[in-house]
Amino acid sequence: MPDHMPHAAFTLVIATFVMTYYNQQSYPKKITCYNQHVTLNRIKGFEMKSVKLVNCNLDASEISLGCMRISQMANDDISTLIHTALDEGVNFFDHADIYGGGQSEAKFAEALGMNASLREQMILQTKCGIRKGAFDFSKEHILEAVDGSLKRLQTDYVDVLLLHRPDALVEPEEVAEAFTILQDSGKVNYFGVSNQNPMQIELLKKFVKQPIVFNQLQFSITNTGMIDAGINVNMEIDASINRDGSILDYCRLNDITVQPWSPFQYGFFEGVFLDNEKFPELNAKIDELAAAKGVTNTAIAIAWILRHPAHMQPIVGTTNPQRLKDLCKASDITLTRHEWYEIYLAAGNTLP
Repeated sequence: MPDHMPHAAFTLVIATFVMTYYNQQSYPKKITCYNQHVTLNRIKGFEMKSVKLVNCNLDASEISLGCMRISQMANDDISTLIHTALDEGVNFFDHADIYGGGQSEAKFAEALGMNASLREQMILQTKCGIRKGAFDFSKEHILEAVDGSLKRLQTDYVDVLLLHRPDALVEPEEVAEAFTILQDSGKVNYFGVSNQNPMQIELLKKFVKQPIVFNQLQFSITNTGMIDAGINVNMEIDASINRDGSILDYCRLNDITVQPWSPFQYGFFEGVFLDNEKFPELNAKIDELAAAKGVTNTAIAIAWILRHPAHMQPIVGTTNPQRLKDLCKASDITLTRHEWYEIYLAAGNTLP
């Protein structure tokens, strides 16, 4: 501190400099993350944490933005949404070649004016394998689909490629060939699956040399099949039926990160459970906790998923920037064990 400057004035200068610096940062800084929760940013008064990843050197936010519904949005609105995500610490964006018939990928890049500097701030994930009236995990289709996604996204590579739902006619040898070609060419860095059970993944792993890093699965407060059977082991009730081969435990044992899709939906795209009169007890409990913690009900719904020790990475599909800001605060909330079970029971579940 200069001799002529009063202490209070010097402190004010330093504080002003620090605040100016952080306010000028448009995007969260990359931080090396090796299998541990670390803060990605502290810009907006809360901490967006990274997701715990194994076999993968990605600095990924623990909340991902799904881009399925952006194809009908104006470019300015898309740009606002994506930049809001980046400002809030969300750097992981989920796509698929079928979203909007390919337009979701194309408009994402077009609206942002995709360039090398912006691309470095993002982790892009896309999916392939769904065709009109069929699933297709053939080598030819996987390679063709990735080239199409790269062109639409205006990038030379995607960070993650997922196989989109299971293909009953899958030949894992072909998948292995396609994955190796894509990795060796630098077009894809990491690989995963969606909606697959343990034996389907094991079949792939027999031939695929790359680790399966992600499995995208339906999971929300009202869609809890992945945990119901584990809670109700050895019970002669519907909740005890194991419908997925213990996929959640399998993913935890094999260091596969679960990405819950439709975290606000009940049933199979039947609607949103939040503020829904069909779920009065659940909404009353969520609203009570939201008020106590000074956040919205969306933040509590995501915090409930993040509280699970599997370190899941929920994919949120909102196109509303303010709603995105609100739910991102879930990353700064840790529900107690009692609060987590209160929500689970309020959703209509019972404990044995």
